[in-house]
Amino acid sequence: MTAARPNYGEDATALAATAELYHLFQTGLMLTLSLKRGPRDAADWTRALFRRQHQTKFLSSFEKLGLTGLPDAQAAAAYHYLSNRVGGVDVEYMAETAKKAWVRFPPPRWIYPGASICGIPSEVSRAMLEGWYAENGPSLGNPNLGFVCTAQTPDGQHGLAGYFLEHDRPLAPDERLRFSPGETPPRFDPAAAPVLPAGDWPAARLAKAGRNYAMEYVRTGLPLLTELFGPSDGGHLGRHTARLVSAQGYRDLAAGYGLPASQDGAEGFARLLAAMAAAEGDAAEIAAEAGAWHVRRTGWRLGRGMSAPHPAVFEAWGGLIEGLAASHDRFLAVEVLARPDYGDAHIEWRIRAVR
Repeated sequence: MTAARPNYGEDATALAATAELYHLFQTGLMLTLSLKRGPRDAADWTRALFRRQHQTKFLSSFEKLGLTGLPDAQAAAAYHYLSNRVGGVDVEYMAETAKKAWVRFPPPRWIYPGASICGIPSEVSRAMLEGWYAENGPSLGNPNLGFVCTAQTPDGQHGLAGYFLEHDRPLAPDERLRFSPGETPPRFDPAAAPVLPAGDWPAARLAKAGRNYAMEYVRTGLPLLTELFGPSDGGHLGRHTARLVSAQGYRDLAAGYGLPASQDGAEGFARLLAAMAAAEGDAAEIAAEAGAWHVRRTGWRLGRGMSAPHPAVFEAWGGLIEGLAASHDRFLAVEVLARPDYGDAHIEWRIRAVR
């Protein structure tokens, strides 16, 4: 077998193209759930997604972001400022006092690219805050810390904005998040904002962090689909979304990998899958065998850390491959011969022309 070009996992353009595919997948899941199951279910999934992300990422990132020792309100706001900027998201930070610090995500919002924001219900935007921002106080061991949201982009306001505020008393669970749409954040001064620890975040690390940032949403979100809506419905919605966004994103992905779009049939698609694997951080090899092309991918980066995922999770992710194939050459058959959730040590696809 022939190895994929080795620098895809280090190339900033390839990493950015991969990040964008998963970025669109995440937004697509919000839109699909809002359309197919309604705003309440979409909000329930979004709330669970951001809460699980918070539980696994929030405190573990404090030291590497250089936030230890700050007052809790400032530390919480600084976390959102720095962690989102590492992921390539435009965000602002404004500290008023030791007990009050703002964050603002101006348009265009990263999580709602282009016109997709028109399909995001207000409930979904609120659910993000409920799942993460309202949990900062308990995670920091500070029952007095809450978040006040002053603007939401899907409501037609100037972005997502609000402030972390340390009150003079413990807050009840339903007080940790409140809405005050009449308040306006102060102007953003980049010179007064926190910075990443010097020397710890070179360009190469930031490129990989941007890819990981987008992939992590999907890695967390796909299992939640099966948990909340069952493997049949949840898996179908994930797979349907994956097929749509990857078919739409195929040309940009191929361009990001420096590969010609819609050329070379089965061989060209095998090279695309090998490049995608390498850009995600997995090794891959391709080979011609008996009139078909095989891609063997060692590992499944997206599945790392998943606890006994249902097969529907892998199949939902596999919708990305199906959508890419539909745009590359609709006369290809792409068969899965091995998959890690069935105990195999690798993923293997056989790709062949059917006419």
